[in-house]
Formats: sequence, C-alpha cells, structure tokens
Amino acid sequence: MTRSFNDFIERKGTKSLKWDETKKVFGKSDVLPLWVADMDFSAPDEVVQAIQARSKHPIFGYTIASDETKQAVVNWLQSRHNWSIKNEWVTFTSGVVPALAACVQTFTNENDSILIFTPVYHPFFQVIQKNNRKLITSSLLIENNHYEIDFNDVEQKFANGIKAIIFCSPHNPGGRVWTKSELQTLAALCKKYNVLIISDDIHSDLLLNNHKHIPISHISEDSLQRTITCIAPSKTFNLAGLQASATIIANKDLRKAYEDHLHKQGHFTLNTFAIEGIEASYRYGAKWLNEVIAYIEENVQLVQQVLPTIDPRIRIMKPEATYLIWLDFRGLGIEEKTLQYHLLTDGKVALEPGSRFGEDGSGFFRLNVACPRSTLTEGLERIKLAVEVAVKNL
Repeated sequence: MTRSFNDFIERKGTKSLKWDETKKVFGKSDVLPLWVADMDFSAPDEVVQAIQARSKHPIFGYTIASDETKQAVVNWLQSRHNWSIKNEWVTFTSGVVPALAACVQTFTNENDSILIFTPVYHPFFQVIQKNNRKLITSSLLIENNHYEIDFNDVEQKFANGIKAIIFCSPHNPGGRVWTKSELQTLAALCKKYNVLIISDDIHSDLLLNNHKHIPISHISEDSLQRTITCIAPSKTFNLAGLQASATIIANKDLRKAYEDHLHKQGHFTLNTFAIEGIEASYRYGAKWLNEVIAYIEENVQLVQQVLPTIDPRIRIMKPEATYLIWLDFRGLGIEEKTLQYHLLTDGKVALEPGSRFGEDGSGFFRLNVACPRSTLTEGLERIKLAVEVAVKNL
C-alpha cells in the first residue's frame, strides 16, 4: 500500500481537525487548510500494518506500555540523536501538551513564575495561565533572519525569580534548531538561578538540510538532572490521532513526583493502538522519515522560489526543522486581521495567524508545507490572489 507523497488523500469526513473544523476555527468551510501541524501524508506502512494486525484481534481490553515499548524509544533516541538514556527514565502520556500541563502542576505552585520564549506554540501560554501560574515572556530576537535568544533579558528575568521555563526545541513556529553554544548558555543560566527546564522536543526528528538536534538534557550532567524532555511520534510520523508521547526524566526524584502526579490524575497507560504505533514507528520508521524530510525540503524550496514573486516584501524565515514556515507579512503594511480576512475570503486559504503565538507573532502567518506538492502549489496561488487583493485595497 506504499503511497507517493504526491498522492492526494481525501481527509474530509474523517473527523479531521485540519480539514473538517475550518468552519469552527476560521468561520469558513470552503478554504484550503494549510494551518494546524499535521501532515497530509499516509503514515509509514509498517505503522499502518501493525495497527491493522492488532485490530484483527477482537478483544480490546486493558493494555500496557511494556519495557519493549520503552526500549523502542531508547533505541530511537540513541540511533537518531546519539542520546543514551535508560529504560526507566521513560514515562508515557497521551500527548506532549498533557505532559507539559502535568509538569506545570507537578513542579510548580500557583503564582510561581514560568518563562517562555515568544512567539511560541500557543498551548504554552494555556498550560501556564490555566493552572494559575504567572506567565513571563522573553521575546526572541530576529537576527540574520532567524530567531535568537535574548540572554540578557533572560538573565534579568531569572534574577527576579523564575521557577521553570518551557522551552521549544526545535522552535515552533520559527523552525529554529538551537546550537550547542546557545543551549550551553541557557543551561548555565538555569543552573545559576536554579530554574527547572521543561523541554518540548516534539519536532526534534524533523531536521532539515543536515541540521542536528541536541537535547538540552544532553548538554551537561546538571542540565540532565534538571530537565524534563517531552517527545512523541505524532509530528514525526503523522500519528497525532493515536495520542501518545514519552517523557524523559533522568532525575529519580523528579520522575517519581511526576509519575505520582499522573497516578493522582488517574493516568496509568496508553491506548492499544498508541502502543502499536510507538513501537512500529520507532522501530521501522527511519526510512520513511528520511524520505518525507527530503520531500519537505523540496516543498520549502518551492515556497522560497514562489513567494518572492508574489510580493518581495514578504519575508520567509527558512526552517531548520519542522514542516512549518514562518512568513513575515509585516512589510506589506497591512494589519494581520485584514490580511487574514483576504486570505480566507479572497484566497480561500487557511494559514495560522501569528498572533496566536503571542504578541511577538503579530503580522506573521505560519504555513504548513507537509502536503502534496499540488496542494502546496494551489495554496501559493491562493495566497497570491489574497495578497494582490489586499494590496490593491490599501
């Protein structure tokens, strides 16, 4: 059943958030969805086959994520990122966002300050604010057309009292892969001010153009002992609907506190198909991942070629990881809400508006290029139409 990434797979009517919920999210049902971060590609054959094989057994009783499931994670991190972890460091949850929320609840108290680097994935804001913690932001700097951390600002805020950071590595929406030097500086500041690190590494497998991901846990023994790392096969292999993630905690005391909190919430295992998906993807998915990365790189190149012909004032932050491209429309001099209106009404295309990633994202839009090239080409044509109308109406 091997498919080409060029194949269009109809997803409408499958209860797809991306395709079936645009009316609810954007107020339009007739738009091409290039927004939420899942792929329009079939998952690896080995994953599909493993789930199909398990579905043939007619009993779906309680299942367990066994040591074999954990070992699949251990082996993947070793082979893919040269990170050696121990089996007992791995705890499973239904997703990275629930894991982040559990970390906030476990390791901080109400009114504690938690810092995030903005613009950033919008659930970071929610898991802090909805748990009655103080949200502290540090604005990322745009240097050489990519984001960099303002370490002077970070240290000033650490000095005022920060309990934890939630760190996006690689960065969403900017697609930045943090360098070893940057990670060392951040880890040293966290050590100096005794700040816990909660690291969302969900995009760490989707590395473009030979970039290398370094887990901040891997920087030093101190960073290893103060970091909770969250990963998942969901972005890597397009398995978000299976709802499975892994949390890596080397520190025995932190791990016990985290697991105790999960038990307090009533969480104790993954669903049957999530377990099959984790094991099959991490054991057999490397070839598929290499192929999808190559396809995504070509889609990024297409955007780089076409977008300047639409309007050279639109700037492209070339991703070093992820299949998400952060587009800077501020040069057009058009308010985000106005441009969003034209994208939805005239272009009939749905992109993720930058303000959803915090005030620092206003004027940007996030474009998902994990789709067949024909879909992306059509999307770029729709963006062109919307921009032309928007500029004409200035």
